[in-house]
Amino acid sequence: MFLSWMAWTWPTAAFFIFILLAIGSMGVWEHFSPGGGPRRGVLGLDTTRGDRLFISLIGSAFIHLGWLAWLGTPLWGALAVSIVFLIAVFRWV
Repeated sequence: MFLSWMAWTWPTAAFFIFILLAIGSMGVWEHFSPGGGPRRGVLGLDTTRGDRLFISLIGSAFIHLGWLAWLGTPLWGALAVSIVFLIAVFRWV
């Protein structure tokens, strides 16, 4: 009943809750450790924490879409690849 007003599924709601939590976490991180100055990574771009979060989210979306296109469901493998991608982006980009 909680999600019936928009015909959402629990995985869709979990995805948007994760996005909300990620943005909130970044806000708390910035509050306690201000600055987060730009850093030049392997791509030659100056990126901040927010930029790296955005790159991670967009990249994860494309990883999941590609997984669906070529391998279908289930998406657990795409989730694992996305987590590795997120770690790599925050570490080296």
